Amino acid sequence: MRILFLGAGATGGYFGGRLAKAGGDVTFLVRPKRRDQLIRDGIKIESPVGNLTTPVKAITREEISAPYDAVILSSKAYDLSDAIETIRPAVGENTLVLPLLNGLKHLEALDDAFGAPRVLGGMCQISVTLTDDGTIQHFGPFAAVTLGPRLAEQKTASAKLHDVLAKGFDARYSDDVIAAMWGKWFFIAALASSTCLMRATVGEINRTENGREFLANIVSECVAIATANGYPPEQAMLEFTKSLMSDSNSKISASMLRDIERGGRIEAEQIVGDIVRRGRAQNVATPLLETALIHLQAYENRFTPSEPVSR
Repeated sequence: MRILFLGAGATGGYFGGRLAKAGGDVTFLVRPKRRDQLIRDGIKIESPVGNLTTPVKAITREEISAPYDAVILSSKAYDLSDAIETIRPAVGENTLVLPLLNGLKHLEALDDAFGAPRVLGGMCQISVTLTDDGTIQHFGPFAAVTLGPRLAEQKTASAKLHDVLAKGFDARYSDDVIAAMWGKWFFIAALASSTCLMRATVGEINRTENGREFLANIVSECVAIATANGYPPEQAMLEFTKSLMSDSNSKISASMLRDIERGGRIEAEQIVGDIVRRGRAQNVATPLLETALIHLQAYENRFTPSEPVSR
């Protein structure tokens, strides 16, 4: 399969680089400066599971000459509109689009742009960053992609894509990929809401007088929303979340907090706003998530003043 990765940032660069090293037919769709760097130096990954430097194919949008078999998106939600237009020439009648974005809100936009039969469900779990010199730094041993069909007619093609991706990295196939996406979403919504609202790590919050109760309650709100929408978290994921969020020594915080601390853009609507609205639609009370969302929207309004968000 000819696979196109949009961008060669931390996430897409890691998975695409691993697949390219394993012999996959991988091309990176990037801006001219990054294309020149990739052609000159290849993809560079520093990781506890093994460093690699490998030559890769890289093109700009103007150089797309034919549709690809699959296009993999790992862009931020606030860049999705641009990403859709960038990949449009690469999406043909039989192309699969695999988004690795957080939450579920992006699926509607992708369905509108390319048709639901082309858009799979997917997510990734990885901690990576891109250094100033273009090196991808991977933290910890874990890096996995989960994908699967959203429609029965996608089963054969999505299984084939899984088999190709699994040659390069930990790729997992799910028959209920939306449930898997919810399983990640409820956790990152709780983590982002709590650590951003308190401007602190999980451990720092737990060491306050009522921090443990606060974190438990915000997790409960996220679980209630997922459950009301028909996707209660699996017991193992629920136990993992409760254990992590009650650790007084934890140094973990959401990547969204790091984005705020450096004055960057954030995925407030994709991760927190959308889950709050899905809770409202099911009459789930979410006072803590609502407070966190106001906090995040207020931060965003410093940079992009706008009319009040409609309820």
